[in-house]
Amino acid sequence: MNAHEIVAAVSSRRASAVEIVRATLDRIAAAKALNAVVTVDSERSLSDAATIDRRLQLGESIPLAGVPVVIKDNIWVDGWRVTQGSRLFADFVAPCDAIAVERLKKAGAVVVGMGATSEFACKGVTTSLLFGSARHPLDPDLTPGGSSGGPATAVAADLVPLAIGTDAGGSSRRPPAHVGIVGFKPSYGAIPYGPGFAEPFFGISVIAPIARNVADAALAFEAMAGPDARDSDSALVESSDVDSSDLRVAFSPKLGLDTPVDPAISERLEVVVEHLAKTGLRSVRRDPVWPPGATEEALMPLQHGGLAELYGAAFQKDPEQFDPDVARQIERGLSLRGVDVIAALGASSAITTAFAEFFREFDLLLAPTVPCVAWPLAQLGPKVIGGKEVSPRVHAAFTPFVNHARLPAITIPCGCDGNGLPFGIQIIARRGRDRLLLRAATRIEDEIRALPH
Repeated sequence: MNAHEIVAAVSSRRASAVEIVRATLDRIAAAKALNAVVTVDSERSLSDAATIDRRLQLGESIPLAGVPVVIKDNIWVDGWRVTQGSRLFADFVAPCDAIAVERLKKAGAVVVGMGATSEFACKGVTTSLLFGSARHPLDPDLTPGGSSGGPATAVAADLVPLAIGTDAGGSSRRPPAHVGIVGFKPSYGAIPYGPGFAEPFFGISVIAPIARNVADAALAFEAMAGPDARDSDSALVESSDVDSSDLRVAFSPKLGLDTPVDPAISERLEVVVEHLAKTGLRSVRRDPVWPPGATEEALMPLQHGGLAELYGAAFQKDPEQFDPDVARQIERGLSLRGVDVIAALGASSAITTAFAEFFREFDLLLAPTVPCVAWPLAQLGPKVIGGKEVSPRVHAAFTPFVNHARLPAITIPCGCDGNGLPFGIQIIARRGRDRLLLRAATRIEDEIRALPH
């Protein structure tokens, strides 16, 4: 069952939250080889489910009644081991809930496990020295991507209907695209962040619902969204009555970047955009105009510097504690000059300005979520995309700028390549128009489902 169906069944007493959660825990145990869920506390989850059943018996209305949820292993859940996929935090127990988790629990969701992440959520694949690799649900020799690969796999493998990830550069859009589900990155501040671990990312990371359909992602978003005094960056988003008629829509096949794209993805996006036009959602081809030097590489000093500031001393004391790929990022961060970081901040600001100019003319932007399908588990990225040899991070090209502009974006399943591997279409909107984006995504999701595969 999806989240809406579980809420209906539990609220009407056709099923109990305890029954739902017990069946979920059984599925998680049976799918252990996927390595999607790295920590389980069955006793605690069943106790929380029993509390939901008692609340319903007392007549309480609970919007997420009995919905099992996997939380990414870098978000605090009170009393649970939360590790960030790092040996440094192998025994850390969260002292409280993150605000988003607190709100999910209040709404009736039940945490059933922690979803695998790469170390500090700083890799485009989901692997760590602490837990190993999360595997793609359709082919265990492939990666689901990262860093929210565990939560995405848990949803795609039907272990849970809902998961919560984080997204600082596409971490909760690319893995969902690779496994064929929905990942929603809200506007920065729409869902309060923390309490939790210090972030290596400067003002761009968000809490992100992952689900099998847009409606379930929206249900989770509504449970978590809204300002909180504990997060000074949290903010209101526009109300649900924002007019969604006569939307001004742009389609950018490569988001204005010099990035190769697999032909199966390019061709399918053209089919989808043409079909949407026939149903009344017409778009014009328009690329954002990026400032000179606007590349993901230009932004990376922010991540590398952040990692070095947080973990540089621990790395210098014992480098063997760290994933080698993350260790290289820390080393780069330790070698940075102040002007390198200032230049990266300038590039981030210029990207924000470029997107702001673009959304003066448009309400929505359609683009690929990923330029390729999933790749072998042992590789940081695909070696070839669109027939061209590429560096390991090219697979991530279409998502990070959205974070730096603090915009909402969603990926929904768009099609599969000749081997049956999924990919997604990304829909981006102006900051604060999250609900308009979700309504548009629901419409586009329905239209894509009506298309031949």
